Amino acid sequence: MTHTPPFRLPSGGRRVDRAWQLPFRFDGRHLRGLTGDTLASALLANGQMLMGRSFKYHRPRGPVASGAEEPNALLGLGQGGRFEPNQRATTTRLVHGMVTRSQNCWPSLDADIGAVNSFLSPFFPAGFYYKTFIHPRPFWKHVFEPIIRRSAGLGRAPTEADPDRYEQAYGFADTVVVGGGIAGLTAARDAAQAGGQVLVLEQDSLWGGRTPVDHAEGQAAIDALLDDLRARSNVTLRRNTMATGLYDHGYLIAREALADHDPNQGIPRQRLWRIRAGHVVAATGALERPLAFACNDVPGVMLASAVRDFITEYGVAPGQRIVVVTNNDDAYRTALAARAAGLDVPAIIDARPVADGDLPRAARDAGITVLTGTGVAKVKGHRHVEGVALCDQSGEGRVTDQIDCDVVAMSGGWSPVVHLYSHCGGKLAWDAGEAMFRPDPDRPPLGADGKGNVTATGAAAGDLRCAGDLERAEGATQPVWVMPARAPYKLRSKMWLDYQNDVKVTDVELAAREGYASVEHTKRYTTLGMATDQGKLSNINGLAVLSEALNQPIPATGTTTFRPPYTPLTLATIAAEAKGEAFQPLRKTPMHAWHEAHGASFEPVGQWRRPYAYPQGAEDRHAAVNREILAVRKGVGTLDASTLGKIVVKGPDAGRFLDMLYTNMMSNLAVGKCRYGLMCNENGFLMDDGVVARLSDDTWLCHTTTGGADRIHGHMEDWLQCEWWDWKVYTANLTEQYAQIAVAGPQARTLLERLGGSIDLSQAALPFMQWVEGDIAGIPARVFRISFSGELSYEIAVPANRGLELWERLHEIGQDLGITPYGTEAMHVMRAEKGFIMIGDETDGTVIPQDLGLGWAISKKKADYIGKRAQRRLHMVDGKRWRLVGLESIDGQVLPDGAYAVAEGMNPNGQRNVQGRVTSSYHSPTLGRPIAMGLVRHGPERMGQVLDFPMPSGQVMQARIVDPVFYDKEGSRLNG
Repeated sequence: MTHTPPFRLPSGGRRVDRAWQLPFRFDGRHLRGLTGDTLASALLANGQMLMGRSFKYHRPRGPVASGAEEPNALLGLGQGGRFEPNQRATTTRLVHGMVTRSQNCWPSLDADIGAVNSFLSPFFPAGFYYKTFIHPRPFWKHVFEPIIRRSAGLGRAPTEADPDRYEQAYGFADTVVVGGGIAGLTAARDAAQAGGQVLVLEQDSLWGGRTPVDHAEGQAAIDALLDDLRARSNVTLRRNTMATGLYDHGYLIAREALADHDPNQGIPRQRLWRIRAGHVVAATGALERPLAFACNDVPGVMLASAVRDFITEYGVAPGQRIVVVTNNDDAYRTALAARAAGLDVPAIIDARPVADGDLPRAARDAGITVLTGTGVAKVKGHRHVEGVALCDQSGEGRVTDQIDCDVVAMSGGWSPVVHLYSHCGGKLAWDAGEAMFRPDPDRPPLGADGKGNVTATGAAAGDLRCAGDLERAEGATQPVWVMPARAPYKLRSKMWLDYQNDVKVTDVELAAREGYASVEHTKRYTTLGMATDQGKLSNINGLAVLSEALNQPIPATGTTTFRPPYTPLTLATIAAEAKGEAFQPLRKTPMHAWHEAHGASFEPVGQWRRPYAYPQGAEDRHAAVNREILAVRKGVGTLDASTLGKIVVKGPDAGRFLDMLYTNMMSNLAVGKCRYGLMCNENGFLMDDGVVARLSDDTWLCHTTTGGADRIHGHMEDWLQCEWWDWKVYTANLTEQYAQIAVAGPQARTLLERLGGSIDLSQAALPFMQWVEGDIAGIPARVFRISFSGELSYEIAVPANRGLELWERLHEIGQDLGITPYGTEAMHVMRAEKGFIMIGDETDGTVIPQDLGLGWAISKKKADYIGKRAQRRLHMVDGKRWRLVGLESIDGQVLPDGAYAVAEGMNPNGQRNVQGRVTSSYHSPTLGRPIAMGLVRHGPERMGQVLDFPMPSGQVMQARIVDPVFYDKEGSRLNG
């Protein structure tokens, strides 16, 4: 037949406002739509059925759906920084002045050179990239690989920064209902009546889902429910909000469209919601399935529900002669809607042998021909439907008749949207009667209390026969996956399952023949369901074809894994304000401004900026470090230690948990005492160290390295949530809640006693490795007698908002004692003088505590700790391991950090054998000479031996192996 372009119907379309026209552009053409249109409905109203090209074969594609499941009508949207690829025309609201372009075509949508791939399709079967272009390798590397890489991807990534704003928000509700159709609104009403806060999320701009489309009395029922809910103070209704992921313990992610694609509103474009729900009701509806028949991808072949939506919702006719092909009653609604709109419906092709329900009778009464037991043998046309060839559904595709038409409205039944239900562990059951997977109420997702905290209702639960209180008298759906049932290979090779990735029925059958019996393997081998719609249309049909090829029932084949997000999220929405300088915000202690005012030279430590040194006058950093060290050794100094990690671990099982986390015992630590602890990963390697203080019977405070606070807290939660989920333990990272100041040096006690307060700081009252609470200078404080400098030292933790006050008070009253602030480099030198290790210097991810002489910190009493079994492996107990020693320079030069000590002989790579390396190296102003620490093979047994360290310049530096403790080995200064 001669194709007549689609057009805007003279009336109808509840979503559009005919009084307001909106100009927009598509591929350079100036077009007009109506307020309320989507891009798809506006393009159809302008006669544009061809909207894209398929990924693999560049076949012409038009819209097949009307919602988030659309695989074909993907457009490049916007200009400059607002350009976005792969925007679904079916869900993108038309905005004044929109600029859109087609994708995956060159030089134009109508004349695409890539369409030659369609003629070469026999050479590109499923998995062709695994089988071809491999040998000879130079030919692959220099010819085929560049071509394939240029062809990869769909759409073009934007090249300019996004100028729009995005925001994030947090929500809490006793019940969250996802879906604003009649089932969701009914569930929300029932939850609201039971009490508690109720939140309803609807992805669309209108409430009601399909109910107002499919039922004459549907809108009245929706309005009544909305009036009831809006009158309740405990109900919040949110439209334009898509729930994209549901995680454990009722944690829901949703995206709210505030001003999508409309920068003129001056508000954030999107908002990402992080919602905690006591109970989640998934009322997410169902998606219509396509049917597989030859050439079912020709533009104009659409889902019956999509044709109905364009007619009733947008007042757009996708065509003038619409043939409906179905295996269920619901598609008859499309035929009736088309006829009511004045369109021609030459026939309804029903694969079922009998169709005698209310809807088929209504269609016959309307004068529509119904052909039962019939299928579509082939669609005629290339760039638009021109007709269909009919056949006996049970036969082999022999043409029995032909019908001219310009649209084919197909319906293969409905599949519940089970994605959210499955995201957090809900299981599915196969419903043979309706040919679909539905949520299994006996195996729901489990909450933290071990009870089901997610339920499904309405169509999402597989209840397709009713919509709330509106009964739908319909006949049963007949499982039809391929049309006709015994189609010859010639027809099956033209039946499309995944429209975007060009996966055909024969591709899935080939995967089965080649041994891909798992649906997950078939998915990856054929790319079925790996397109942007993530299999919303194709997966059920694909696994049915796979099951038939494997000669097994569909439940035995199973489904692929449903993973969030349900629909794509832009990276800007995920990041929100975390961009530019806010991407990794600089973390500053309460004393940071004081450090800046006093000339501090900063260094980055994780996201913190810590004072490296405080140069005075003409001093360079090296001179400043030496001055600070001597000031601490002779008098008193202060260090801003606020950045050290402070993690509270609390609960009945906290001691048991810490015993597994640390190499030594923490459960027997007395309240009021501290203990140095080592933490290893599961491979046995040292990952962090710090002092642990017991605050009460069930509470411990764990100090970590500055750079390790967030990582160690994550490590704790990982083990608690994944392995020991039933242990009663709570952790909290309180690093930024407290300012912490180290006061070190022989005059430290004198200085602190001048401040006054309720704490006895004497050696007898507060000995080394104990702590006490009270007040200092009127400030509530927790004082720890711990030292990283080797001097008499106190670390004072106060509320963060009092930290600067205490710091300034210390410097005010300590002037006559020579009080000096010291930075991280002075701290590092002083700890090396004492032989204390530094995580990240003496460790590199391959070092165990035993290598560092820290075997004393490994409990002999404990049955287990993280890493213990790994430390028993052969290479862990090998006597050839490098171990910690001190290194004394022979010629008085400072050894470079990381320098390697060489041994006799050459390795297989022709390089000198290596027997150790320098881990820390400094000039010690205390000792007046260089000092270094290193890891050396058999190091502790080789005291006095001299090692060679070749330099890149050709010079060979030498150092003698000595004890790693260079200063105050007896510890008399540390004890004050």
